Amino acid sequence: MTNPATTNSADHSALATADAAKSPTDTSGASPAQASGQGSTTIADVVVQKISGIAAREVPGVYELGGGAARAFGAVKGRIPGASASAGQGVSVEVGQKQAAVDLEMLVEYGVSIPELAQDVRNNVIDSVEQMTGLEVVEVNINVNDVHIAADDSDGQGTGDRVQ
Repeated sequence: MTNPATTNSADHSALATADAAKSPTDTSGASPAQASGQGSTTIADVVVQKISGIAAREVPGVYELGGGAARAFGAVKGRIPGASASAGQGVSVEVGQKQAAVDLEMLVEYGVSIPELAQDVRNNVIDSVEQMTGLEVVEVNINVNDVHIAADDSDGQGTGDRVQ
């Protein structure tokens, strides 16, 4: 991997094995430009990371991506004028020559079926990455680390607090 910010502790041996098994002259799955010697295309890890993050956030029921520390940092960063939250927050990827693996950390809305949401997120991430990059997505691992409860968003006004 070339981007240390997207490192991942998961073992993606299927990805490494599949890429290592392909010989440099094997062009059976290559695009016409690669097969004809017209050049090569390299896709950076951060590209797959951002596509995956945007695709995951598109699914209703996903409140936010990232672990507690990443969300806290993103909230602070979001208050700085001119700064924006990273599309890749909460996303780790491993990208090979023809395959990619994605790991997501997410916070879900209360009341949503987590198994159904995970499958919807997985399908949307796979479709988006494969369509935009041509890489085969071998796995999308999802870690749901919290549930968002709408009542947690209230600022304390009108809730009967004794001290204002």
